[in-house]
Amino acid sequence: MVSDWLKSAQHAVIFTGAGMSTESGLPDFRSANQGLWGKRNPSEVASVQAMNSNAEAFTAFYRERITKADAFSPHEGHRILADWEASGLIRSIITQNVDGFHQLAGSRAVAELHGSLRKVFCQSCGASYSSSFYKEQDYRCPACGGLLRPAVVLFGEMLPEEPFAMAFEEASKSDLFIVLGSSLSVSPANQFPLIAKEHGARLVIVNEETTDFDHHADLVIHGRKIGAVLAEWNEGLD
Repeated sequence: MVSDWLKSAQHAVIFTGAGMSTESGLPDFRSANQGLWGKRNPSEVASVQAMNSNAEAFTAFYRERITKADAFSPHEGHRILADWEASGLIRSIITQNVDGFHQLAGSRAVAELHGSLRKVFCQSCGASYSSSFYKEQDYRCPACGGLLRPAVVLFGEMLPEEPFAMAFEEASKSDLFIVLGSSLSVSPANQFPLIAKEHGARLVIVNEETTDFDHHADLVIHGRKIGAVLAEWNEGLD
């Protein structure tokens, strides 16, 4: 069914959440008992307030997150999506993830709603550096001495304007919108499937558990690995 929808779609868009990355082995940011933060609420060390009041704890937290992301790699599902983009089957990917796995797999048209762990920038002068520099060096900017921070959305910050605008446009244009591995519980990102549906798109949701948006979908798949589902659809394209 979805293979046929992909072949007939003029503007198919993919939306990915944490479930897409956990299949690569990367721990869910919001899960408890994960390494550095243990049972602590990530908002306590991943917020604007934490960055400004406790730079060392903030930096240690994100160095650990970057190290974890570097220890894993894209899975088959990421590579299938990159192939679909290259062949014109899908137009873009909207992602809530910050690990950069889509780009590592070869995807190009990616709207990173929550930013990326793959680069850091200076809070004072805006100078940009790779995340490897952040892991290995002091957290002060070599250009001006300002605080370096990952290019991710912290608790207390707005979503970046450019990716948000791209996501809104892509959802509005889509005639097939596929959600992969998102609980659709985080606003405003969870509004994009509804925007797509309101503009006439077919909506497909693939997630381990139910979501509050399942009743809006034309097809819902629970309890299956995303990579396996994508591989099945990919075979159906031949």
